[in-house]
Amino acid sequence: MTSRLGIDLDRLEADLRATVRGEVRFDPGTLAAYSTDASNYRQVPLAVVVPRDPDDAAAAVAVCVRHRAPVLSRGGGTSLAGECTNTAVVLDWSKHCTAIEEVDLEGRTAVVQPGLVLDVLNGALEPHGLRFGPEPSTHPNCTIGGMVGNNSCGATAQAYGKTVDNIRRLEVVTGDGERFWVGPVDDPRHPDLMWDAVMVAGGRRAEVYRSLRRLGDEHADLIRSRFPDIPRRVSGYNLDSLLPGGSFHPARALVGSESTCVTVLRAELEISEVPRASALAVLGFPDIATAGDAVPEVLPFEPFRLEGVDHRLADLERARGPHQESLDLLPAGGAWLFVELAGESEDEARDRVNALVGKLTGRGDGVTATVVDDPRHAAALWAVREAGLGATARPGGPAETTPDTWPGWEDAAVAPDRLGDYLRDFQALFDRFGYRDVSVYGHFGQGCVHCRIPFDLVTEPGIATFRSFLDEAAHLVVRYGGSLSGEHGDGQARGPLLEIMFGADVVDLMRRFRAVWDPHGLMNPGKVVDSRPATSDLRLGADWAPADPADTEFTYPGDDGSFQRAVLRCVGVGKCHSPQQDGRVMCPSYRATRDEQHSTRGRSRLLFEMLDGHADTPIKDGWRSDAVKDALDLCLACKGCLSDCPMHVDMATYKAEFLSHHYARRLRPRAHYAMGWLPLWARLAHVAPELVNALSHAPGLERLVKAAGGVAQEREVPRFGPARFTRWFADGDAAGTLPRGRGQRGEVLLWPDTFTDSFHPWIGVAAVQVLEAAGFHVVLPQGEVCCGLTWISTGQLGTARRVLRRTARRLAPAVARGTPVVALEPSCTAVFRSDATNLLGHDRDAQRLSSATRTLSELLLERAGDWVVDLANSSTGQDGPPALVQVHCHQHAVLGQHADVEVLRHAGVHPQVLDSGCCGLAGNFGFEDGHYEVSMACAEDGLLPALRESSDDTVVVADGFSCRTQIEQSHVLDGSATGREPLHLAQVLANRLQGGSR
Repeated sequence: MTSRLGIDLDRLEADLRATVRGEVRFDPGTLAAYSTDASNYRQVPLAVVVPRDPDDAAAAVAVCVRHRAPVLSRGGGTSLAGECTNTAVVLDWSKHCTAIEEVDLEGRTAVVQPGLVLDVLNGALEPHGLRFGPEPSTHPNCTIGGMVGNNSCGATAQAYGKTVDNIRRLEVVTGDGERFWVGPVDDPRHPDLMWDAVMVAGGRRAEVYRSLRRLGDEHADLIRSRFPDIPRRVSGYNLDSLLPGGSFHPARALVGSESTCVTVLRAELEISEVPRASALAVLGFPDIATAGDAVPEVLPFEPFRLEGVDHRLADLERARGPHQESLDLLPAGGAWLFVELAGESEDEARDRVNALVGKLTGRGDGVTATVVDDPRHAAALWAVREAGLGATARPGGPAETTPDTWPGWEDAAVAPDRLGDYLRDFQALFDRFGYRDVSVYGHFGQGCVHCRIPFDLVTEPGIATFRSFLDEAAHLVVRYGGSLSGEHGDGQARGPLLEIMFGADVVDLMRRFRAVWDPHGLMNPGKVVDSRPATSDLRLGADWAPADPADTEFTYPGDDGSFQRAVLRCVGVGKCHSPQQDGRVMCPSYRATRDEQHSTRGRSRLLFEMLDGHADTPIKDGWRSDAVKDALDLCLACKGCLSDCPMHVDMATYKAEFLSHHYARRLRPRAHYAMGWLPLWARLAHVAPELVNALSHAPGLERLVKAAGGVAQEREVPRFGPARFTRWFADGDAAGTLPRGRGQRGEVLLWPDTFTDSFHPWIGVAAVQVLEAAGFHVVLPQGEVCCGLTWISTGQLGTARRVLRRTARRLAPAVARGTPVVALEPSCTAVFRSDATNLLGHDRDAQRLSSATRTLSELLLERAGDWVVDLANSSTGQDGPPALVQVHCHQHAVLGQHADVEVLRHAGVHPQVLDSGCCGLAGNFGFEDGHYEVSMACAEDGLLPALRESSDDTVVVADGFSCRTQIEQSHVLDGSATGREPLHLAQVLANRLQGGSR
């Protein structure tokens, strides 16, 4: 097969597979997952190579050079200008090439591989009081290679400079396949790179050095005159690193070249000290331009970070909710500067901040200020600033009135002393083009302005207007002596505009610079210099004609009822790509596999391609696509992305939707019948639960039972309880033996989910004891009821809808009279709170049920707060034990765990909420055949190590049936922490009422 570039793909694939030790992928799913980055652009790759190490990558490049196949070196894939999408062989470093190879603490350097994530590097350096200085907002998931490619900056560039300022050496492969290190020619620490040594050694490196020196020497005056002297000039190539009279530095000349000149194999970084202390002041101004005016007055205080935020971003973050308490600390104003000052001690930092505040508020022109004392609030306010892209990408509301916003002109920079006037003219430009309500924020201390703009990228007139805006915006920033890009690079969005900024003669020098490294034009062609047009290769575009099936099962109320718009939620920021939890659940399967297709972003890309909006899409078979099915197969449906993704992508819902269509009128996997219909089998099993348990665990027969149900052989089938909780309740109620409080707090309806009712009935018993002790009168629903969870998770949505609707009708009378519904299983609670209204739409009974549903802790705090406060005393006054709390994923994503933690504290228990992410079992996922390895990898990511390290008297609290089962079965397998039975919150409280600790 020959590509449109004339490359024999069959021969290319054969040679890559024969040479590369890592992964070589030409399959449709992989090509779809890498077809776009975080930009407006889309190009289907030729292939994807996931190298094992830098040597492997160099070998892959050599094969591509022989075949004249373009190469794209890709880091975290979060680029906003289109530099990480191309019709090329994509090298993905992020899975294997993640090593810190060497750290020289005395010399303050580190040698690293390109796929290393910034936060991982800085986490390793932190014990030494060191860090790599620049920190983009994507620091949990951006790679060092990507930072080198883009010349990344972030807020801390205020103190540390751009990436280019922190690079010592680079090991590279040129566009003709040569491999060598490059660096400064005057540094005796690397004598082999000094000019004379390079010239004596000769070869390709010497040729490159001579060509670069000639280019710098002959055109020094032109380069000096055309390169703006501002902190954030990121556009173009760093020809100023080749000038005579300074340090001739070929490595720094390559930083920011966006993989268009070389492939970087390793980087030697300069590392810096972390400030000993810092303090944060927030300054309020009437508007964002006035905030910009104040920047020159702040700069003499040498801020560590100096960021600007407008009222629009603050309002959007308030609407999203997670940082509400911290946002309330913002002083009066319509825009704010966040100013962090460092010091040798906390007192020194605080004194410096107070001096700054005194100077600016003492002028009498209405500047307001708040000094943020609480580190939690300070961290939350910085998180608000870092979340700017996610908050502004989809402002909320119908697309017709609040259209989605897009990159393209999102990071221009000017001199800080001209920032205020530039912002006024920039706003006037928005007004002239009719782009309304654009949020403006950014790295104001260095004059870098971020925004996302509601471009129309789906009609020809809208795209023409987009192109006109780019031209005028470029001319505006050049009039201010600025740079088209102050952080995100040129790529395809701003590459065609470089002549406006530099002039044709300098752009020609950049073309010559590129040819020195890449004589055949194979390194990421069509980006930066000789870029493809800014309106070509659009991810949407005027010819984008995707399917939007009208027969979707869910109603997608937050996406105008459109599955297509739901899929477009992913903007590619890559939070799901973090290799560490850092308080997040998302994305456990990616952390286990480090595979792009198993990230929320990768799956979103496949679903986008599945909609078939482009003729060249690799996904040709829509809902029947096996590539999409395979990518979704390892989605745990944990819903972590619903809360952790800045765009609230709900991949669990999209997976259920896909499975519903994929298996329509087709035979399903065995597990869908076994576990999807679990509520029915559980009711039947309780005709003779002991017999069912004996048969399902009998030697020989157990293996057949698992095989018949599609259950992994490594798993133990959960045992049914001796009697259903609902039977216990009915028998005790009829006999008048249930404990009864006075019911002074009213009636509550306790939801008997399948897991509590059939497997762990003692949890229901404990909940009744607690609720009665708190003064509630407990009732249960009449008849057989179910929330439909297992049918939802297996995509049997027609059945789930019928089950849910019947349940909502049955509970409607109790809900109508104001009875709260208390649910014990987090996944079932989340169905009532979230999935029910999404599946049943405007069904009033479902909406009322959603509003009436509470967790046990929420009910106690809301309606029995005085009882909760007295709970420690009522448990005989004994101090309680420490507790490790494993938060169920759906509780994390939909319900929140604050109430649970507060109730535990009042009960005298000392909770530590585990930063462990998903337990890995995740309902039916961990039981299904083929999932065991990933399931256990998720558990080993945090949960199981934390349990092994805990003391023997520590109580393990896990409200989720899946979490408890994973803990119990894992302990049986590895022999650790035996006898550590995980408890539900209800059991912990019941034990405390009885004076016990367990």
